[in-house]
Amino acid sequence: MSSQPALKSHRSEGSTTTVVRVGPVQFGGGSYPVIAGPCAIESDAQMMRTAEIVSRNGASMLRGGAYKPRTSPYSFQGLGPEGLRILQKTGQATGLPTISEVMEPGDVDLVASHVDMLQVGSRNMQNFPLLCAVARSGKPVLLKRGLAATVDEWLLAAEYILDGGNTQVVLCERGIRTFETRTRNTLDIGAVPVVKALSHLPVIIDPSHASGRRDLIVPFALAGRAVGADGIMVEVHDEPDRALSDGPQQLDAAGFDRLMEALGIVAVREDIDRIDRQILRLLAQRLSHSVEIGQAKTARGLPLHSPGREAEILAGLTAEAEGSGLDPLVVRALFETILHQSRRAQRRALSPLAAAAGGSRAGA
Repeated sequence: MSSQPALKSHRSEGSTTTVVRVGPVQFGGGSYPVIAGPCAIESDAQMMRTAEIVSRNGASMLRGGAYKPRTSPYSFQGLGPEGLRILQKTGQATGLPTISEVMEPGDVDLVASHVDMLQVGSRNMQNFPLLCAVARSGKPVLLKRGLAATVDEWLLAAEYILDGGNTQVVLCERGIRTFETRTRNTLDIGAVPVVKALSHLPVIIDPSHASGRRDLIVPFALAGRAVGADGIMVEVHDEPDRALSDGPQQLDAAGFDRLMEALGIVAVREDIDRIDRQILRLLAQRLSHSVEIGQAKTARGLPLHSPGREAEILAGLTAEAEGSGLDPLVVRALFETILHQSRRAQRRALSPLAAAAGGSRAGA
């Protein structure tokens, strides 16, 4: 009886999220890239105007569709090779790495020669010859979830790319088909933490295709950030009401500015939370060292309290506070509290006899 091999897309015990690099941009490992640009590349001028908008407002990568898989054969299908040329030229002009969708195995080499990252769209998630072809390209790949795909089917699609030797895969939740009609698709927000628990691959969301409405992009993006998404892909157009495809779900310049402002506030708050946790860990480490010093002094019969040492600490930190733009009195009061807690920690750790010998003012 044969056994199934371990899935390369699944997280092993103790593994961390894979960091996928696209030039200077990193997906996973704590960064939060924003991929932005129009649904379809329409002209040199339109692409440059849109690229300037997203570049000015802090986008990490530039997207643009040269080949458009449209539901109707009468809808705009993209500019093809000319669109790829425009995207490459615009990316070089703005310094933004580029991404575009590839639809056919035979087009992989052409698309890969013009962009920094390949996108496999929702309709092609289980196009297995295409998955094998992008694996061989050596380019990072963004794999969108299929409209009706389960999480396991999505990860097995990624498995084709990984098994082909390409480990640089980013997953993208872009909404699934449900009975709901108020949005274009239904953003499966719960899939993000589910996939992150199962897989080591970074996961981003696409609020544009999930919602189909530009007024919902900001709340969808914030929801994705809240559940741990590793980035977003969003559609932006310099004149979305005149776009040749998907106009209602594309942001204009003001809308993209509001999105980036909202994400920026969240990012700053997350940085503050991360710093606060670091402070707590450092305080715990400081208390542990203080106890070790107290134990060493007790073993050698030395007095625990070192008034000169405390004065030296406070003087040095007060002077440094002035140079850092902090209130010296506040910093002094803060560290006096820390020193007091150090003495308490020593008293709890030392024997009653040692504590009595040290008195009520043990050393820092």
